[in-house]
Amino acid sequence: MNIIETEIEGVVIIEPKVFGDERGYFFESFSQQKFEEKVSETVFVQDNESRSRYGVVRGLHFQRPPYEQAKLVRVVKGRVLDVAVDMRKNSPTYGRHVSTELSGENKRQLFVPRGFAHGYAVLDEEAVFFYKCDNYYAPDHEGAILWNDPQLGIDWQLPPEDIIVSEKDRRNPLFSG
Repeated sequence: MNIIETEIEGVVIIEPKVFGDERGYFFESFSQQKFEEKVSETVFVQDNESRSRYGVVRGLHFQRPPYEQAKLVRVVKGRVLDVAVDMRKNSPTYGRHVSTELSGENKRQLFVPRGFAHGYAVLDEEAVFFYKCDNYYAPDHEGAILWNDPQLGIDWQLPPEDIIVSEKDRRNPLFSG
């Protein structure tokens, strides 16, 4: 696996080694040993999957302490713009974000450490999104930031008229950086 550093420390893009021939392809999507050696000593306890159609924006979600979550995210089918916002108050990159395209084609993954809000926008007709979490979901500790907060300046790479956001995500508060 190839590790690509981003402009925010701790957030990395992981490119797996893909073996392909006329039959199809194979790649190792996760190895605890390799992940700990190259990325972080993180133990994942929960896997989640979602399917969304073009234009859907999900996020920006996070879990409050003591239920913060690190995530390892990837796309099985389709394309998304994946976004991680640094919410670590003592971080030099507090309030900044990283975005990258994840797709079934490029098979890239993004590691989002604890202390980040996370979201994504579906850029294809449909996307199947898969992620591992290092802590269990705790509904009473769920938090969120408004997906289009002007202070964050996220370019979701979608025309405004195509964006579909849940009613719940429309009511998320602004980032208070």
